Amino acid sequence: MVAIMESVKGKKVFVGLSGGVDSAVSAALLQHAGAELTGVFIKGWYPPGMPCTWAQDRRDAMRVAAHLGIPFHTLDASSEYKKGVIDYLLSEYAAGRTPNPDIMCNREVKFGAFYQFAKAHGADFIATGHYARTESGRLLRGIDEGKDQSYFLWAIPEESLTHTLFPVGDMPKSEVRTLAEKFKLPVADKRDSQGICFLGSISVGEFLRQELGTTPGKAIDESGKDIGMHDGAVLHTLGARISLQDADAGPWYVIRKDLDTNVLTVRKGNVELAAPAGSLTLREVNWFEPALLEGAVEAQYRYHGPRIAGRYNTHAKSFTPDDAFREPVAAGQSLVLYFGDTCIGGGIIE
Repeated sequence: MVAIMESVKGKKVFVGLSGGVDSAVSAALLQHAGAELTGVFIKGWYPPGMPCTWAQDRRDAMRVAAHLGIPFHTLDASSEYKKGVIDYLLSEYAAGRTPNPDIMCNREVKFGAFYQFAKAHGADFIATGHYARTESGRLLRGIDEGKDQSYFLWAIPEESLTHTLFPVGDMPKSEVRTLAEKFKLPVADKRDSQGICFLGSISVGEFLRQELGTTPGKAIDESGKDIGMHDGAVLHTLGARISLQDADAGPWYVIRKDLDTNVLTVRKGNVELAAPAGSLTLREVNWFEPALLEGAVEAQYRYHGPRIAGRYNTHAKSFTPDDAFREPVAAGQSLVLYFGDTCIGGGIIE
């Protein structure tokens, strides 16, 4: 990172300021390295009538820009966010799959709309507060294993990656907090954000109920016996706890769902779904380092999930583990492949 930061001196860099600590420290480090800096807050799409902290986050981003004395812009990416993130989320749930909106937000908004905006304004690079690294055009895991966010970046365009800086990717979170105090940033004490902004203080379930509606259906056990009623099969994911009407005391967990009949199969008590046997097939694959797919690789199928050794078949677009998967895997999740710390790319599980 030292060499990379030295190379930005005099370069025009647009940094995405989210209003949080990581992006603020990223901006301060770039300014210290001599970059010609511009701060940009990216405005997404937010459901009417639902609370969200975006206005406060924008004020915090403006305060950081003012503190650093750099120009500040607000990029309205609501249309890209609505189409690429919200519509994707809803369509995946409606199809019975388990989506990851953070990955699509990175692809369509932060490294899509934001990158194009910066490029149109003559920027040499964009920068974000992600905990990841780049080296000779490769995407690498962040140094802080507990904060590494490379998993969420597998789908971003390669052109964006080659023009992106991750200033905090080679340091632990504790050091980022220390630097925030050192630079006297106005957000130094701000807590990390949790979840997706557009949901505000409501749950994913509440949002889905508003957007997809409710369709009462039967819940049965594994023998086919009626257990109670649920509010819609598309609203629930496998392995999740569910509240049922007219049912005996639980807790009840979803172990199977049939969208055609709107019937859920449930089990009482803690449930351990079976891990997949054999291979996983991928769609919408995106590879940064396709040559590395020829040998042994590691796969990760959830954020901070286990690393599974195996091999990828480029013709079949499938990953086969050397041993076995250790956890259940849902269609719609992302499978990301690595060679050491290098992120090769990934795809969406069929």
